[in-house]
This record gives sequence, C-alpha cells and structure tokens, in this order.
Amino acid sequence: MAKNNMAALLKQVADQQLSVDAAMAQLDDPGFVDLDYAKVDTDRQRRTGYPEVIYGEGKTAEQIIGIIQAMLTTKVNILVTRVSEEKADQVLHAYPEMTYRADAQVLLWQQTPPTPTTHKIAVVTAGTSDLKVAEEAALTAEAFGNVVSRVYDVGVAGIHRLFARLDVIRDAQVVIVIAGMEGALASVVGGLVDKPVIAVPTSVGYGASFGGISALLTMLNSCASGVTVVNIDNGFGAGYSASQINHLTENN
Repeated sequence: MAKNNMAALLKQVADQQLSVDAAMAQLDDPGFVDLDYAKVDTDRQRRTGYPEVIYGEGKTAEQIIGIIQAMLTTKVNILVTRVSEEKADQVLHAYPEMTYRADAQVLLWQQTPPTPTTHKIAVVTAGTSDLKVAEEAALTAEAFGNVVSRVYDVGVAGIHRLFARLDVIRDAQVVIVIAGMEGALASVVGGLVDKPVIAVPTSVGYGASFGGISALLTMLNSCASGVTVVNIDNGFGAGYSASQINHLTENN
C-alpha cells in the first residue's frame, strides 16, 4: 500500500470512521484475486481511475464468467471485448444483467452508471466496413461515461461527405479516426481540426493492404500534426485513450 493511502487509512481508524478489523482487511488485501488461470486486478480502478477490462479473445466462456464473478465484489463496471456470439450466449446465461453488442463483440455491465461528460468524443470512419472497430471504440468510450458522436462512411474517396459533417467533428474534444485501405482519412481530419486525433488502422482492404499494415504505416507517417496512432483494429485502445483525454478536460 502506498504511503499516502496508509496515512489516510490510519486517520480513518483514529477518527473512528473505520474499525481496526476493516483496516487490517485492507492492509492484507493483495490487490488481486488469484483464479489460477487469471489474477484479476481488483485494485486497478483506484490506481488508474479505470477498472480492469476483460479481453475475451482466447478465453473460454467459463474463464470469462469466473473473472466477472471476481470483479463483482468491487462494484466496478464490467467491460469485455472481443467476445464471439457463442461465448456471449453462455456469459449472458450466467449474468443476464449484462448486455451484448454483436456488431462490436462487446459485453457490458454498468453496475454504477457513470456521469455523462460535458465534452464529446467523435468517432469517424472512412467506410462502413470499419464499423466493427468503430463501435468497439465508441462503446468503450461510452462505458466510461463519455458522450460520443458517430460520423460514419466519410472516407477520402468522397471527401464532400466529410465536409458535410465537419461541424460535428469540430465540436468534439477528441477525435478517433478509423480507416482501412490506405488509411488517408486520419491525415485529412488532422489538418482540419484543433483537437487531438487518435488514428486507428483497420485490416480492411485487398491484398496489398497487408491486413492493415499499409494503413498503419500511412497513419504513422502522417504529415498532419497532433495525430497519434494505436494498433491495427484496436478500437478499444482508441476509446480508452480518448476517454482519458476527454476526462482531463472535464476535471479542469
């Protein structure tokens, strides 16, 4: 336990706000629950402001259920990404309180709904084929209390579509730009807004796109300032980072 937290704990005991037994329980808490196949980080909300998020791909439905059960004791909101419909059905049978979005492969249980932010995050896609990644980003941001504006299918092949929604994009505090193929949209948007742009390359495209590597390299080489890039198809990472930036402005 950190020194500041220890001092606060001792003060609570001294002020008779906390019993000695309750204080000892907190001191003995290792900050995780050991399930053998997973060590669930029950302390992450306190350390980082965000609870642990379950990455569902590669885990069985039974393992996901076990991790959710361990997290329930902390009363945090539960987000599970990359969950197939088959696994989601099993999880929902165990926890019908959860909701599943097949278009994003996301499971969500908001035990304590967050207060909506004043500022917005815009999620912008080049094409309809990018929607799965876009919805993962949007739902992640919304799970953490952010208000999200969706601007879909405004790629550079018909750039007039982008200009028609530019007011919505400029109204956001953070912009997530999602594109496959050559990934040019992030540079274009980066040159039109005065807010941080988080670029997400997707694996959408024909053979020479190399599963998203072409879009990734385009975004990494963007000539527009203020564009940062997450990994291929990583909608979750973009939504998480955008939430952190958006909440900084909320707290100032």
